[in-house]
Amino acid sequence: MNQQHRGEVGKADHRRAARLSDAGLQVPAAPAWMRWLPVAYVAAVLLLEPVTPVQWPVSFLLIALPVIAAYTQGPVGVAAVTVFAIAFEAVLAGTPCCAGRNAHDLWERHYVGAYISTALVGFIGTVLSAHRKRQEAHLLHANSVAEALMHTLLRPVPHQVGHVLAASLYHPAEAGTMVGGDLFDICATPAGERAIIGDVRGKGLQAVRTVADVLGSFRQAAYDPGDLLQVAVSMERRITREAAAILDDELFVTAALVEYDSRANRVTIINHGHIEPVLISGGEVNTLAGPPALPLGLGVLAPGRPVSYEHRFAPGDVLLLCTDGLMEARDHGGVFYPLLDQLRTRFAGLAAPTPRDVIDFLDTDLPRHARALHDDVAILAIAPHGR
Repeated sequence: MNQQHRGEVGKADHRRAARLSDAGLQVPAAPAWMRWLPVAYVAAVLLLEPVTPVQWPVSFLLIALPVIAAYTQGPVGVAAVTVFAIAFEAVLAGTPCCAGRNAHDLWERHYVGAYISTALVGFIGTVLSAHRKRQEAHLLHANSVAEALMHTLLRPVPHQVGHVLAASLYHPAEAGTMVGGDLFDICATPAGERAIIGDVRGKGLQAVRTVADVLGSFRQAAYDPGDLLQVAVSMERRITREAAAILDDELFVTAALVEYDSRANRVTIINHGHIEPVLISGGEVNTLAGPPALPLGLGVLAPGRPVSYEHRFAPGDVLLLCTDGLMEARDHGGVFYPLLDQLRTRFAGLAAPTPRDVIDFLDTDLPRHARALHDDVAILAIAPHGR
């Protein structure tokens, strides 16, 4: 699922919602070989019929045709295939030019039994196809509910948030999966624009619950009085309470918190064991390293509070925040995705990109490197507005 935007905020939100829906609101298509299997099966029967003795009624193999069609066809399609199979069996049984048999074989008891068997199997195949269609409808409904949940948790990032432009991208590790443990958000507060990107330990519904707690905590603490450190402390308390509530002593969240001061052209960062932010500035691509802090939820193990660090962030710069699913995406040879090298190749020496440019590039370049993802990928790009 992809969260993206371009142009006007309203139109961008519409496109972004459509892209977010692509991965969840469709049933995975059957492989091409499975769709063509009924045709190939009939062709195989036609090839066997002329080369086998007359007393070997190869046409009886057509009894299985309706069940084969039930894997890909709807109930009406299976019923049509059943009628075709019975008619074709009759043709092979009673046409001398095709099977070398006499016309009276058409109603020979063994062939009549084959017709009846095919009709019975066709009825079963039609029922199976109808059940498959109901299951697909149930899957679509479940995915739509999951998508609504993810829309609630990972709200679409607007084109502009306060004094920054923003763009985001989310790719699930498994196609059709609408929930995961990666998170991001950005909001405009009186203290400046504040953003978060994080990765929850664990998978499944428990990770989604923690994502909801982290985002809820951030969205509340970001507007409370105090600096970015106070936001981090408030979130640490929330994660600690969550761990106690679910009796999980190993619950933690790696996260990077960012605050932008438009008057000072500066970002303040607190990195809780997360991947370091990447800055694209003046045609150069570098990571913004600083004092590390323990992941949220493990703060009791640290001797003191986390330490923030600052960096210049002026018009023309783009700050890229991502989860480890991007850095650890592997190609067929097991090579990790070279994020910094790819960004330098694409943007070095060029005019200042926008967050949308960076997100669009990663959205097309990552699938070329890794056809399959083994972890969720979340990316948030921001840039000062008014360039």
